[in-house]
Amino acid sequence: MSEPANVPAEENRRGVLSWLAQLFSDEPETRAEVMEMLVDAADRQIMDVDTLNIIHGAVGVSDMQARDIMVPRTQLVYLSEDTPFSELLEVVIESKHSRFPVVGDDLDDLKGILHAKDLLPLLLGESSDRKVDLKDYLRQATVIPESKRLNVLLQEFRANRNHMALVVDEYAHICGAVTIEDVLEQIVGEIEDEHDVHDDGFIKRMKGGTFNVKATTTIEDFNEALEGEFEDDEFDTIGGLVLKAFGRLPARGETVAVENFQFKVLNADSRRLRLLEVRKTG
Repeated sequence: MSEPANVPAEENRRGVLSWLAQLFSDEPETRAEVMEMLVDAADRQIMDVDTLNIIHGAVGVSDMQARDIMVPRTQLVYLSEDTPFSELLEVVIESKHSRFPVVGDDLDDLKGILHAKDLLPLLLGESSDRKVDLKDYLRQATVIPESKRLNVLLQEFRANRNHMALVVDEYAHICGAVTIEDVLEQIVGEIEDEHDVHDDGFIKRMKGGTFNVKATTTIEDFNEALEGEFEDDEFDTIGGLVLKAFGRLPARGETVAVENFQFKVLNADSRRLRLLEVRKTG
């Protein structure tokens, strides 16, 4: 009689059950012990590495706050409530964002959130130069303290079906913004968005003389594109060089100078650098 075809799957199932039984019989008392067991499971191929990384990211989110991942105030793209329609469209098209804070006298005078898709009916009008009252298209803004924990914020995003929150400091000044995508990236890893350099290139020239550079860009390619003179004997990528300059994993918005370049972190999570803004200083 031939051996059943499902034997490998059955053996794998028994292996997982055996590991789970051992996990609970050992009664881990700390989060670190749980993570050690999960790493051991991945090492023994009971769990794949991607699953382990997602679990690690989900656990880490509960220890992170909005200030850790927010897009800082200086990088926010926002609209004034009296912006002419033609200028408004130019900002929307150039930034390629889907949501924009709308303000009054200054950024701390928050009026609401504008969804780019709500402007689509206006494009059917006769003129793009007419006066548009943005107040008719605003949605209520969600404002959170910078100490808001990400696991709580994610629950609120889901419950309220909201995708963006403005972050305020202890003086009620807006200091940044967080989106649901920012939170999810801490769990599942990078999600390509409108800020990312796409697969057709690692280096993208921006307005104002800056470049957006993927952290995985090789030193050789960076030197060739931006006329740098960095050695590649210690690091293969520009991200590795920047990490050494910081001496730690930096947060979004932090800057560091290396030789005649200034590097600003545009995108990073709790494990790696992703995207850098580069400006030549000499």
